[in-house]
Amino acid sequence: MAMENPGQNLKPLPYHVELRDYLKSQERDLWNWFASAQAKADYTEHLLLELLKATYRLDPANHADLYAAAEEAKQRLQLNIPITIYQAQNSNQLNATLYYIPGEGHLVFSGPVFSLLSPDELRSVLGHELAHYHLWQCDEGEFLIADRMLQAIANDPRAAGSHVQSARWFQLYTEIFCDRGSFCVTGKLDEVVSGLVKIQTGLQHVSATSYLKQAEEVFEKTRAKTAEMSHPETFIRARALALWAEQHPESTGPISAMIEGAAELDELDLVGQKRWTILTRRLLAIFLRPKWFQTQAVLGHAKLFFEDFQPAQADDAEVMAELKSSDAKLREYLCYLLLDFVVADPELEEMPLAAALEMAKLLSLESLFEKSVAKELKIKARDLKRLKEKAPEMLAKAEVQP
Repeated sequence: MAMENPGQNLKPLPYHVELRDYLKSQERDLWNWFASAQAKADYTEHLLLELLKATYRLDPANHADLYAAAEEAKQRLQLNIPITIYQAQNSNQLNATLYYIPGEGHLVFSGPVFSLLSPDELRSVLGHELAHYHLWQCDEGEFLIADRMLQAIANDPRAAGSHVQSARWFQLYTEIFCDRGSFCVTGKLDEVVSGLVKIQTGLQHVSATSYLKQAEEVFEKTRAKTAEMSHPETFIRARALALWAEQHPESTGPISAMIEGAAELDELDLVGQKRWTILTRRLLAIFLRPKWFQTQAVLGHAKLFFEDFQPAQADDAEVMAELKSSDAKLREYLCYLLLDFVVADPELEEMPLAAALEMAKLLSLESLFEKSVAKELKIKARDLKRLKEKAPEMLAKAEVQP
């Protein structure tokens, strides 16, 4: 069922909030610089210069309908700012862009957008672009600071892959957010979708119903995940908006899967790195919970990972379930993490390996872990099989010993 007041539900996505919070806490000095008045002044001056050089400004008197549609979009998004609209010079590519300046909205259209779109589709595009402003002014402009900070870091040749991935996902989620802004302005899913498809294809006539069915066919055949850098593929955007507009009770998970997919070691962003650091700590806390395992050598090794490490007092079913769903390289990482503690204290003899075999079973890593053991520890298959068979009894006896 479609939502009655979509504007009330237009909020930053969970990824926006989580990454903003991470940057504020973990990159505080850099955050403060991007939030500074001087940085904002430099940013505004640059944008105004670009507008003067590369566009033709559309006069409200000669484009009254266009400005009236922009005013309606502003009201739907609860924005109280003056709007100026421009046509880009020397560009036939269909597009629209918001140039953000605090207290002002500057919209630049490229190509023959005005002649291609219906009035409702044009309102949808205006809503999408002004939704950028809506996001940037949320929480005193913190999401704009996060975006500028991420883009600056990602464009530095020295940037780590996690920063590049963070900037990419932040931008992709921003487009998902702005598509919701389109819906808040028009209240019509079909008009938003047809406008998206027209701008991507240049077609004059589009059936939104047909395209939404086409998008669903994709997901019936595969677990599609975006491969784009700044804007998700149109079929992903259409499906993500349909799920949200229809108030699908479990839309967050499918939308996240379309943008991020399953966690992969080579694609971890800053939030993902933090999450896996926490998962690593929690797994080690469970693994080293038995008193017999807590020797000086083992706990000293654990403190190389986390200075304040403490073993767990109880099992953690939640973390075990999450670790089972990781990708191949992350599963390999888990195997080598266990191996690290198998050899941390030679005086424990076979006990750590027995415990690791049981943990690998709980994580559905048995085969992969046994291959790692054979490769790294040079243990023969028959000896490993013998230890696997007696491991539960060994560990049970060790638990009850004083």
